[in-house]
Amino acid sequence: MSKNDNDSTNPLFRYKVPILDRALDLLETLSKHPEGVTLTSLTASLGMPKNSVFRILSTLTLRGYVDRDEEAKVYRLNRKLLSISYGAIGGQRLLEVASPILRALRDATGETALLGTVSGRQGVVLDQFPSSHPVKVVVEIGHAFPLHSAAPAKAILAFLPESLQAPLISSITWTRYTPNTLTTIKAYKAELATVRQQGFAVDRCEQSEAYACVAAPIFDSSKQVIAAIWISGPCDRLPLTQLASAGLIVRKYALKLSRNMGFPDDSEHSSD
Repeated sequence: MSKNDNDSTNPLFRYKVPILDRALDLLETLSKHPEGVTLTSLTASLGMPKNSVFRILSTLTLRGYVDRDEEAKVYRLNRKLLSISYGAIGGQRLLEVASPILRALRDATGETALLGTVSGRQGVVLDQFPSSHPVKVVVEIGHAFPLHSAAPAKAILAFLPESLQAPLISSITWTRYTPNTLTTIKAYKAELATVRQQGFAVDRCEQSEAYACVAAPIFDSSKQVIAAIWISGPCDRLPLTQLASAGLIVRKYALKLSRNMGFPDDSEHSSD
């Protein structure tokens, strides 16, 4: 809720719908807890009657905006809200343009090809073309990934201006998922410098010891980084010795997508 939402001097204040206002407060609270939040915690955070919170959650769940984890007893936002918001800011064109390139990248590498961006303090998967291998990486659209261990997040943050990059880095919780996970700002910034120099990022089994990722940034017509594409597969098919060569392939397809989004050929990041 912004500080002006309850400004009674605003001429629109008299038209405010209380139940909708509370539902939006609830959505904003859920957005701050991608891991999910319990009904009791939501009730306490919002200062609303538990029955009212439950009814709003039930409606949002029925409409497909919220998922309830029956085992953990928590609620979380799902991909429907993401698809609406992303489409509203022009992301639908990226999804349409990216689709054939993701398919081609999947076919060229044999691994699952994905598209994602950074939203808030985490990354989010927007689309994917699964590998044809029996053993493969498949995630839900809307799946969130951490900024410090995931290759697509590194690919995006490396090319953000300092004014946007710094607060994102400051927000990172340096959870160690595997022995390879980067857990300090110094190491992470050094990694971003390497990503910026080579044009692609790698996840050396940093988030899971079972799989690796290679990602490259996507730029728009204003030369701003807007997303990343990547491949992900088991570490035995994407060993450390092959990540650099895989990075060159992903970078090539990322450049094709960037050009299709209007990225100028004469840019400093347009080398093949």
